[in-house]
Amino acid sequence: MAPDFLSDVGHVSHGGVSDPEVLDFSANTNPVYPPGTVQAYDAALSASRRYPADGYTAYRTAAGDYVGCEPRQVVPTAGGLVAIRLALRVAVAAGDTVLVPEPSFGEYDREVRLLDAEPSFVPYDAVLDADPEPHAAAVVCNPNNPTGNAYDDAALRAFAERCRDAGTVLLVDEAFLDFTDRPSLAGTSGVVAARSLTKMFGLPGLRAGFAAATGELRDRLDAIRPAWSLSTPAADVGVHCMRQGDFVEETRRRVDAERARIRAALADPFDVHPSDAPFLLCDVGAREVDAVVDAARRRGIAVRDATTFRGLDSHVRVAVKRPEENDRLLDALAHV
Repeated sequence: MAPDFLSDVGHVSHGGVSDPEVLDFSANTNPVYPPGTVQAYDAALSASRRYPADGYTAYRTAAGDYVGCEPRQVVPTAGGLVAIRLALRVAVAAGDTVLVPEPSFGEYDREVRLLDAEPSFVPYDAVLDADPEPHAAAVVCNPNNPTGNAYDDAALRAFAERCRDAGTVLLVDEAFLDFTDRPSLAGTSGVVAARSLTKMFGLPGLRAGFAAATGELRDRLDAIRPAWSLSTPAADVGVHCMRQGDFVEETRRRVDAERARIRAALADPFDVHPSDAPFLLCDVGAREVDAVVDAARRRGIAVRDATTFRGLDSHVRVAVKRPEENDRLLDALAHV
């Protein structure tokens, strides 16, 4: 971190509401978690009077199986954002530039600036065509948040090769990748894949995730991660969740079907971006974004004001939930 610059870098706006009376479509988390999660948490809580074993062998093994890499290549982190922070810390120095897509997750910009480095913005749909050579690192969000598009696998791997040849570390944020059938870049030389258990498994408060990398890059990540980087409940529940293949497949099928239904229903009055993720980006056109957000809120629905994303000025983002919840969303947006 660059201490002289900390006061100049504010926090990033995110979705999520604390009011239990509001149905929250502003945060893109699964509304359900896998069966057996409560029991796994209860069992882990009783073991939490001791420090966790810092090797996290079971967690690394489950994570490696989940994304298709070697367990040793997994670096446990307290959520995907910590994985992003560690990846940039081992790759970027003060004065460097980092290739950052826009619009995309605002924390990339913030984390780069905290290192006294400079984000070099490129449109999200052109990032794989950019030249990585001048940059210390490049960031790709796959699928991209907030647009929802997943990148072509061959094109992404070709970009990873170009980054490796240029000596540029490629950070691929795969927070929503498990909602697709696309392969992870975990275990790819020169790449840090950042993963979160927040979205698929519906546990944002648990703070569990990991980075995956190879060789010296992996060693540097593991060297700077804090000791006991996961609580015992986060590690044990994470192991349980990553072994729930049937739950993941069922969630994908539901999200695919409901996303298509919501997009068709919202095509009039909005312009809805195609998506591979558990959310949809909607251009509200001539309407005021604040008016759309407020109208939905009056009907007990929270949608994300997407104008907080760089480059967007007339958009909201909505999550994809269960059919009965999505019906309430559609009803609320029909009255804006």
